[in-house]
Amino acid sequence: MDYTELGFIRVAAVAPELSIAEPATNAEKIVEHLTALEGRAVTIALFPELALTGYSCEDLFFSEQLHAAARSALLMLARSAGEAVCVVGTPYLLEDGRLLNCAAVIADGRVRAMIPKIAQPNYGEFYERRWFVSGAGVDVSVDDPELGSFQVATNQLMRIGNMRFAVEICEDLWAPEPPGIRHSLAGAELVVNLSASNELVAKADYRRDLVHMASARGICGYVYASSGPLESTKDLVFGGHLIACENGQLLGESPRYAFEPQTLITDIDIAKLRHDRMQNTTFTNAPRPAPYHVVDVLQRPRPIAALERVYTAHPFVPDDEAQFEARAAEILDIQTTGLARRCLAANTETLVIGLSGGLDSTLAFLVCLDTLDKIGRPRQSIQAITMPGPGTTEHTLESARGLCAAAKVALKEIPIHEAVAQHLDALEHTGRDDLVFENTQARERTQILFDYANKVSGIVVGTGDLSELALGWCTYNADHMASYNVNASVPKTMMAYLVRWYAKHRAGEALAGVLQRVLQTPISPELIAPDTAGSISQETEAIIGPYELHDFFLFHFLRNGAGPAKIFHLARLAFTGSYADDEIKRWLRLFFQRFFTQQFKRTTLPPGPKVGSVSLSPRGDWRMPDEAGVQRLLADIDDLG
Repeated sequence: MDYTELGFIRVAAVAPELSIAEPATNAEKIVEHLTALEGRAVTIALFPELALTGYSCEDLFFSEQLHAAARSALLMLARSAGEAVCVVGTPYLLEDGRLLNCAAVIADGRVRAMIPKIAQPNYGEFYERRWFVSGAGVDVSVDDPELGSFQVATNQLMRIGNMRFAVEICEDLWAPEPPGIRHSLAGAELVVNLSASNELVAKADYRRDLVHMASARGICGYVYASSGPLESTKDLVFGGHLIACENGQLLGESPRYAFEPQTLITDIDIAKLRHDRMQNTTFTNAPRPAPYHVVDVLQRPRPIAALERVYTAHPFVPDDEAQFEARAAEILDIQTTGLARRCLAANTETLVIGLSGGLDSTLAFLVCLDTLDKIGRPRQSIQAITMPGPGTTEHTLESARGLCAAAKVALKEIPIHEAVAQHLDALEHTGRDDLVFENTQARERTQILFDYANKVSGIVVGTGDLSELALGWCTYNADHMASYNVNASVPKTMMAYLVRWYAKHRAGEALAGVLQRVLQTPISPELIAPDTAGSISQETEAIIGPYELHDFFLFHFLRNGAGPAKIFHLARLAFTGSYADDEIKRWLRLFFQRFFTQQFKRTTLPPGPKVGSVSLSPRGDWRMPDEAGVQRLLADIDDLG
C-alpha cells in the first residue's frame, strides 16, 4: 500500500545539533539527519531559522567570512541532500547589498527557491533589523552557476506532484497579516515555518495556539521547527519546539529543552484538506493574492508504505477523559438549550417521550430532565409513555419503569399488542415476523405519542441517533418522526459515553443504578418476539454490523470526504486486532449501500440540535438526492484488496 495515493505526504521537522557560526559543521549535521530520514519516506525535511549559521550570530552576520562559509555549506548541502526536499534557514546577500534572512528550498542537487523573511522583530530581546532587511516586495531572479537558478521572493509555491507548499519564517507567524494566509489562499496546502523562538514562561502555549490557529484559518497543514538549546544563551534560551497541525488539529509536537537533536515526523492528509476547503465557502470566496511563482521541486511525494499517524477507532469520542467530561457537558447543554427553545416556540411546557428502556430513549429522557431544570419546570411536565408490544422484553420494560421511578416522573403504560393485531388483521396480513409486522409496531407507537401530545398540548421528543439516521435504521414516518429530536446529531458511540457520564456526574444513586442497567442492555429495536428465555432475540449489531465501525465510516466519509478505499485502509489501522479485513469490507459495503438508499428518510427529518461537526440535517450540513446511485461505490469496495 502506498498511502500517498490516498492523499498523504510525510514531513519531518528537525531541531539539529548546532555549532554557532560554523556553517560547514552545521551542514554536515543536517546531512546526517537527511540520511537518517531516507529510510522514513520523508518528502519534506524542515530545519530551523538560520540553521546553517545559527540564529544568534549577531554582528557576525556582517562577516564576509561567515557568508562565504554559509554559501559553501549550502552548496555542500545541495549536493548531499538526498531524495527529500530540504528547507533550511540561511542568510542570503543580494547583489545590491541587502542581507536577507531566508529559507533555502533544496531539491535535486540544487537550490530551487529562496524565501526571505518579511516580519523583522525589533522589540524586546530582538534586533533583527540591525542585520537583515525585510523580504517584503523582494522579487529577484538568481542564476548561480553552482547553486542553480532560483527566485528570491516570498510569493512562491513549491509543487510536489499535485500538492503545493509554501514557507514563512518565525515572526511572520506572529504578524497581524501572516504571509501564510496569503500562501494558503494562493493554493498552498501545507505551510512550513522555520523559526528561532526563544522560551519564556507560557510562550510555548501561545506558540502552539498560533500554529493551531494558522492551520485552521488557512485550512492547511502547518509544520513548525524552532532552534534548540545550543543557540547562544547570552540572554535567551531556545527550546527546539517542533509542532505539526492540520486544520486546527494538533498532530504532534516535540519535547523542549533537549540537547539531543529532536525530530518530529508527521503525515499530512492533503486530500482531507482539499475536501475541507471545498466545503468552506468563506475560504473559497476569499480574494486571492497576486500571482505566485510556482516551482516544481519533485515529480511526486515519496511513497509511504505505513502511516506514522495514528487513527482512533472512535473519532466522535475524545480519548482524553478530562476533555470528554467537558465535551459531554457541552453536548448536553446544546441539547437542553435546543429543546428549551423549542418549548418556547411551541408555547408548551409538556414533553411527551416514548421510553423503550434502551440507550437512545434513555439519553433523550435525561435531556428532558435537564431541560425542565433549565426552564424551571416541575418533573410532572414530562409525559413518559412506554408501549410494550410483541417484541418487548421484561428487562427493558423494567428499565423504563426504573428510570421514571428514580427520576420521580409518572410513567404511562400503553400496551400495543391488540392494536397491532387489529391493524394487521385489517390489512389481511398473517405474517408475524416480517417487515410489515415490525413497522406496524413502530408506527403504532408514533401515532400514540403524537395523539397523546395533542391531548396534553405537548411536543413529541425524538430519540433516534445520528448513526441510525445514516443507516436508515428507523421506520419511515414512525420513530423517524418527532416534533424535535434531541439526539439527531449524536452518534451511537457517543450515546453510551454520555449516559455513563451522566450516571457518574449528575444522577442520584437510584437513577445511576438504572442507567448502568441500560448500558448493559444489547442494542435492539425489540420488534421480534423474545427468545424462549424471555431475552432480546433481535440484536441490531448482529444484523447491520458494529456501530463503532459504522461511526468510523460515517465520520471519515462526511467529515473528511474520504472514499471507500481510504476509509477501508484507515479502518484497518484503527481496528487492528479487532476486525478482519473481510469483516471491515463487508460492513463498509453495507454502510454505503444503506447510506445511499435510505437518503429519502433523511430528506424529511424533523429538526434537532447540531452538536458536533457531523450532521445529516437536510436543512444544514447534508443535502443529497434521494435517487443518487451507489453501484460504482459498491463495485469499488468489492475490488478492495
